[in-house]
Amino acid sequence: MSNSLFGPVDPAPDAGWADAPPRKGFFTDTSVCIGCKACEVACKEWNAIPDDGMNFLGSSYDNTGALGASTWRHVAFIEQPKRLGSQQTGLIGEPVGPGATDALNRAADEALSGDRSLLGTDNTVVDLGMPGVTLPGANGDGRADFRWLMESDVCKHCTHAACLDVCPTGSLFRTEFGTVVVQDDICNGCGYCVPACPFGVIDRRIGEKGVVKNAGIAQKCTLCYDRIGEGLTPACAKACPTQSIQYGDVDELRERAQQRVDALHAAGVHDARLYGHDEHDGVGGTGAFFLLLDEPEVYGLPPDPVVTTKDLPAMWKKAGLAALTMLAGAVAVFGSGS
Repeated sequence: MSNSLFGPVDPAPDAGWADAPPRKGFFTDTSVCIGCKACEVACKEWNAIPDDGMNFLGSSYDNTGALGASTWRHVAFIEQPKRLGSQQTGLIGEPVGPGATDALNRAADEALSGDRSLLGTDNTVVDLGMPGVTLPGANGDGRADFRWLMESDVCKHCTHAACLDVCPTGSLFRTEFGTVVVQDDICNGCGYCVPACPFGVIDRRIGEKGVVKNAGIAQKCTLCYDRIGEGLTPACAKACPTQSIQYGDVDELRERAQQRVDALHAAGVHDARLYGHDEHDGVGGTGAFFLLLDEPEVYGLPPDPVVTTKDLPAMWKKAGLAALTMLAGAVAVFGSGS
């Protein structure tokens, strides 16, 4: 068995699964996410996750804020004072809206530009601008310089999972699919896994025991371990109406993701990039990776994540050498005194 704290590994075989199936994971294409939150709802319903408040944050249409013990899928709404630009290449007038509205926007723009037969009316051109009113950041065509970036975030199921490395009870384990799962009946709620995660994913569920399910226990996405074991698609991917969340073999998903990025670059969307797909990054690549339309920091993701347990072997070695040195010094002192 190779060292699980760093270096290239195949997660399931490295964890001792002799005849492991291909590694499973998610590819989340944020360029087609419409922010419907169907994935959040499906995740909560299937996994019987309790309500986490549904609070209005006051700064965004996002109502959950971040991943947590009771939010295993979180749809982020990032509002930017920036034109859509080439994000939706070929759309007349570049209307403001989520990426998956492109077909509707294209039809509406063409209709309003002259051919209104699509709307069932005549060909009279309608001026949608407001006379005498200049919108903030107006770009000359009466539309504001504004866009939404939406991203359905989830546990990354890292190749090198620090949460698993630091768990003292064995509650966190690597499945035959290469994913990382918490065993509720073994977790003692120590919380060591919480600061160990470089993505801030896992957390302990808040609430009164006996009232809130698994109160005090560390919780996170299981990649629907109970579903994929029966050959089913995870609930979030099954519910996604735009196929923004895609489930399958990680190697095949990585190829598909690269093809998608290449297609977007060819269409002029040069900001498109992959995040978490590189097996040579600081966490050995992730089982859940993303296509982003801006820098990772914009989405609240660390730009260069590193598994927090990477240096543990070297640290223990130095601690052992220090202890031996102190012991040798003590022997020398007491030996010379006799």
